Amino acid sequence: MSIAISGLTKRFGQTDVLCGVDLEVSKGELVALLGPSGSGKTTLLKIIAGLEWPDAGRLAVNDQNWLQLAAQDRRIGFVFQHYALFPHMRVRDNIAFGLSVRPRSERPGKAVIAAKVDEMLHFLQITHLADRFPGQLSGGQRQRVALGRALAIEPAVLLLDEPFGALDAAIRRDLRRWLRGVHDATGSTTIFVTHDQEEAFELADRVVVMGEGRIEQIGHADAIHDHPATPFVARFMGATVEFPVTLNSGRAEASGLDISALPRRALPDGPARLFARPEDITLIPDAGAPWRIASRISNGAHLRFVLSHPALGEAEADVPRRTANADALTPDAAVRLRIEAGTIFPAERGIATTSVRSPGFEPVKEKSR
Repeated sequence: MSIAISGLTKRFGQTDVLCGVDLEVSKGELVALLGPSGSGKTTLLKIIAGLEWPDAGRLAVNDQNWLQLAAQDRRIGFVFQHYALFPHMRVRDNIAFGLSVRPRSERPGKAVIAAKVDEMLHFLQITHLADRFPGQLSGGQRQRVALGRALAIEPAVLLLDEPFGALDAAIRRDLRRWLRGVHDATGSTTIFVTHDQEEAFELADRVVVMGEGRIEQIGHADAIHDHPATPFVARFMGATVEFPVTLNSGRAEASGLDISALPRRALPDGPARLFARPEDITLIPDAGAPWRIASRISNGAHLRFVLSHPALGEAEADVPRRTANADALTPDAAVRLRIEAGTIFPAERGIATTSVRSPGFEPVKEKSR
């Protein structure tokens, strides 16, 4: 089933939760909605499911207007973070639930339902759990049952809201590989919500990055990581060190920074802001450089440096502990910063262009004029 969303808006009270969302999902595609809490991703998922209604916009599945359909008429499979299994029902009855509560005219016979349940149990490799109650299952097992219940109705669209959020890291890694295999085997059109970047990029065909009710960027892991479309995406993807720079003929320049590795940017001359990750900053001892090492901490594999600049403040860099010049990188040493990778945007209103922004450091606000 293909999904077409256009101009979708939603407001709760005075808060704009969705601000004109446009999105197309192809048949059989697995798409992740990725973003921080409050970005609107779960609200968008609920509107697709028919659990919320937009204030404006269009939602069509296979060219059918789903905003005219009640939730029970949309053939949606929905898997929640906390399983939502019926504790008094055995596993096989939980999986059968969606089929057994259909209107009588659409309800399969008992034998057909039993066969479908057996098929799901075998497909999800939980046949041995068929007669257990949810309270007798592990978290990972319960999530498989929840997915089996969603798949049993042969949904037009499968929706997953933080499906592994309540599980520990090791189980999450195993289950998301398993879920990708389930998706490929069923060919379902799937949308899932997560705030976990690793989860989104490992599972999805495409990732939709959302922030404050808007889609900031859509793409694949490498493109979003290497070429964030907006400052919001850059920060969300970990580019948490920001340097004020000046653009001149597409090249960025700044005191104490070697930015020669970055390509030219088709941006107007003038003030701009360079976004980089701590691990993409190389420290080069240079007695004449304005940066000083304020502190050095080792975690065994990497050295984390706090750097200070007399005019710009502080920044952070993360360097492999066995790097060639590590012995020379001592507290109070003067260093030049070579930026190996980064993204440049025009200077933002409301953020001073004369300070560095690093993790744990708040941007300086410009004074109102």
